[in-house]
Amino acid sequence: MDGFLDLLACPACAGTLTADWSCRKCGACYEAPDDIPNLRLPGDTRTEVVRSFYEQAPFPDYPPRDSLSWLRARAERSEFAGLIDRAIPGDARVLEIGCGTGQMSLYLARAHRMVVGADLTRSALQLGAAAARRFELHQVRFIETDLHRPGLRNGSFDVVYSSGVLHHTRDPRAAFARVVRLVRPGGMIVLGLYNAFARIPFRLRRFVARLSGYRFIPCDPVLRDRDNQPARRKSWVRDQYQHPEEHRHTLAEVQGWFAENGVDYVRSYPSAMLSPESEELFTSAADNWLLEGWLAQLAWISELGHEGGLFITVGRRI
Repeated sequence: MDGFLDLLACPACAGTLTADWSCRKCGACYEAPDDIPNLRLPGDTRTEVVRSFYEQAPFPDYPPRDSLSWLRARAERSEFAGLIDRAIPGDARVLEIGCGTGQMSLYLARAHRMVVGADLTRSALQLGAAAARRFELHQVRFIETDLHRPGLRNGSFDVVYSSGVLHHTRDPRAAFARVVRLVRPGGMIVLGLYNAFARIPFRLRRFVARLSGYRFIPCDPVLRDRDNQPARRKSWVRDQYQHPEEHRHTLAEVQGWFAENGVDYVRSYPSAMLSPESEELFTSAADNWLLEGWLAQLAWISELGHEGGLFITVGRRI
């Protein structure tokens, strides 16, 4: 694991781990099958339900003939991917919490960054690790762990990125408080969640889908794009329409989480300002007017609602 071992810790006591995956402090021993350390302690029932859900169908999936150029081109179809790659320094220690199959972790594994992709689903991590080997990306490592008791060292990361994850936990507010401890003072937190307004179109589609036994899902552009890819269609339907745990959040709610945990609000993506502003992801927004934020979120119904209603909030740990 080279220098990556310094970023990890015993999930039971936060002690230092040795190269043979034993804890110097409490003596606990862990394993690393497929070169993926298993630093996950047994979770509660609801966490285990979510883990089992993703074990059956890891998300997102890889196509049969992928490549590093495919991965980067696919990521850069999203403006956000380019913004976060440009914002993160080339020598940063980056953690992706809830990395799934690791596609964002692999995308960010450039320059001299050290990237750790963490997830509680081993089958997803195996796909990510296999892709890292295919693409010959040596500065990324994957670990199996639970964000509530993570096998990660507090304060070790310059950037912690978690998108599409906390809203699938039993208590997103408490989960966020745990994630904050992993970033160093002055480091950045990038959090992606379902927005309470922008998720409305999906909730309507899900209502129709459930009535039809998922035989008919109206007006979903992602499903239209995957007409000839049945496996990828099934994966999207499961993740978006059949997930066993889902919460939705407003910008003001997440800003409250930031204040509670010593995190300065920097900005949102898309912007919560109605006027143009800097596109630099780690640059603070010009202001934070509550009414403007609510109006912007109403606009997100059309801007984000077609692909799930996910919004990004960026903060800096004090």
